Amino acid sequence: MQSADPVAIVGAGIAGLTAALCLARRGFKTDIFEQAEALEETGAGLQLSPNASRILIELGLLPALQDVWSEPDSIALVDGRSLRLLARVPAGSSARNRWAAPYGVLHRGSLQRVLLKAVEAEPLCRLHLGRRIEGDPEAAITNGIGCRASMIIGADGIWSRVRASIAGAGSACFSGNVAWRLMLPRHSANAHLSADRVTAFLGPNAHLVAYPIRETDSFNLVAIIEGKPTDGTWAGRNSEDRQREFTAAFESWHPDLHALLDDAASATYWPLYTVGDGAWHNGRDIVLIGDAAHAMTPFAAQGAAMAIEDACELARYLACSADVPSALAQYDSARRPRIARVRQRAAFNRFAYHARGPVRIGRDLVLALKGPEALAADLDWLYGYGAPER
Repeated sequence: MQSADPVAIVGAGIAGLTAALCLARRGFKTDIFEQAEALEETGAGLQLSPNASRILIELGLLPALQDVWSEPDSIALVDGRSLRLLARVPAGSSARNRWAAPYGVLHRGSLQRVLLKAVEAEPLCRLHLGRRIEGDPEAAITNGIGCRASMIIGADGIWSRVRASIAGAGSACFSGNVAWRLMLPRHSANAHLSADRVTAFLGPNAHLVAYPIRETDSFNLVAIIEGKPTDGTWAGRNSEDRQREFTAAFESWHPDLHALLDDAASATYWPLYTVGDGAWHNGRDIVLIGDAAHAMTPFAAQGAAMAIEDACELARYLACSADVPSALAQYDSARRPRIARVRQRAAFNRFAYHARGPVRIGRDLVLALKGPEALAADLDWLYGYGAPER
């Protein structure tokens, strides 16, 4: 399918910018509308698993990514109270060999910068900053570009405004968990943080993930605990009540980890919202991708990866289908089983990571029996998605 009219994309985050590049590689013109006046490097660290990095490499972005990311040698699961190593999944060269693409960690802003630079260099992409799309998106976009878009992609995140134009779309709801995010300078880290691995410290009703951020010479720390939502805001600064909630979650943890979290007073907490099952498109010319369609909890570290996969597969179906409605139907049929399985994996990880009592003991025994290669094999369906047959 080709059209002289451009594809309109609402949102210039990871989903929107990736979609613009994927479409451009297939000959589509795009207009990207972003409400912010400038794209600031917000957010924290990000894990790019091979199923996502493979797509970015196909877009020609590997050299730029290699300038800003690190490729950890392994992903380690560690008991948060005893600091005992529970399991290890090989990454680094093993990821490249097994899943035909790297496992990288970097700052979210760095990825957005790489994508933005590529979009700005692409003649088929036009970026419109400071353009908020409200109400009827078709009318707003037609007014913005002076012609009717061939279709509209809502890549505007969990609080999507485009989603309101799709009957039966899912809605955002609080997951019951809160993420505390902070950056720890490398010189302040202790021996339990390693520059060559992603470490997930597990404990009752909470876990802590840590990995290096090369550009800032620091470690990204994300502590996920059970908590309460805010008053409708996306994120907030610390408060006395929030601090008590945070401290109580890690009370039984090892003192060395308490020392790492002493800087939590300057952390930002993010209530974690998801978007429930619902329609992703209107059957004609509007579709949602990424968090706007199916925001999920971060327990499988796949939020950005699913947005990148969405962008790639939507572009493919648009290129090979006779018309937009057919493309949207095929895209929906292909993506739903994948998203459902990733959601299930995230739910399983939440159960396993925050286990307590006999369940925790059983979890530790299973992890000990499986070993690194078996644990890697369990991820073939996830990280090997889209890889050439071995």
